[in-house]
Amino acid sequence: MTPNPALGVVYHWLGGLASGSFYVPYRLVKRWSWETYWLVGGVFSWIIAPWIVASLLTNKLPAVLAATPGSTLFWCFFFGLLWGIGGLTFGLTMRYLGLSLGMAIVMGLCAAFGTLMPPIFKGLFVSQVLGTTSGRVILVGIGVCLAGLAIAGIAGIYKERALPPEERQTAIKEFDLKKGFLVAILSGVMSACFAYGLAAGDPIRDLTIHFGTPALWQGLPVLVVVLIGGFTTNFIWTVLLNIRNRSGREYLSSRLPAPLPNGESPQPIEETALSGPTAGVVTSTPTEVLRETVRVPLTSNYLWCALAGVTWYMQFFFYTMGETQMGAYKFSSWTIHMASIVIFSSLWGIGLSEWKGAGRTAHTFLAIGLAVLVGSTVIIGYGNYLATLH
Repeated sequence: MTPNPALGVVYHWLGGLASGSFYVPYRLVKRWSWETYWLVGGVFSWIIAPWIVASLLTNKLPAVLAATPGSTLFWCFFFGLLWGIGGLTFGLTMRYLGLSLGMAIVMGLCAAFGTLMPPIFKGLFVSQVLGTTSGRVILVGIGVCLAGLAIAGIAGIYKERALPPEERQTAIKEFDLKKGFLVAILSGVMSACFAYGLAAGDPIRDLTIHFGTPALWQGLPVLVVVLIGGFTTNFIWTVLLNIRNRSGREYLSSRLPAPLPNGESPQPIEETALSGPTAGVVTSTPTEVLRETVRVPLTSNYLWCALAGVTWYMQFFFYTMGETQMGAYKFSSWTIHMASIVIFSSLWGIGLSEWKGAGRTAHTFLAIGLAVLVGSTVIIGYGNYLATLH
């Protein structure tokens, strides 16, 4: 298949749109704790959707996985496991640094490590990246992307400064630059492990094509294995929260105790987590000190979680398609993906009035940051295009 970098960038934009949009259905889930709806959606994200889509679009999925060397399966699973840790520790970054500064650091590290480490490990960085015009153009694009992430982070800082002092203190009540920066490094590096898992799955891609699957769908079986690793981490954590917060009954109960009146609530137990690289900071509260019961819309909750989960999966469905169009420089897909996530999640934030009252300076920096991020995807796409001319 002849690479088509322009089409690859479009696929990555679609993936970014899915990633930036998946959390919206979760906003419609009623009277469930975060850990409950996150696990239900995760079953669709990491188990159901990957298996169904790969079974429908690839040939002989069970045979491909059975023929895959055990070491390949292990590394795909292992990197997926580490990626899950990165997502969960993202919440601690938000706690210590705040959403804007924390997001900028984590996404920047995730983009840099996820993009550059695969060719470095394969020994191709000097010859294939630094040693070619197309590779150097791609490096410029990566640098522009990091600059765009930094500018978007500055916009977020100005947004937080526009908050009243009491709201700012509530938003970052445990601010700790040193501790937050260390956790951000851990989160950024671990989150980049998803890219390592996809790179480790090259033997699965080869087997998939060998069994007659079109090249466009070759990455789907790799997602099956990597996402099992991610599911494992998140499953363990959410079940522990279900036990700790006594929220396990929410999966089947059509009626649950109502919160206390007049906005009162028990002392919260804070738990934060990240979807991938973009998720909200959430708080789970125990349900012990309660009064009347309220009806829980179980059916709609499951449907909204299913929609959120499938939408989340679609980001990597399009990502694997985009990779097939980037030719020898498919590692650059990760940077385009990160940029697209920030672009579309920011646009959702604007649409949902999350930037209302942020001030002109914040909006100006955000607009510049988004424009720079869009430009970075074009530069990287152009670098991949140059490679197809040789």
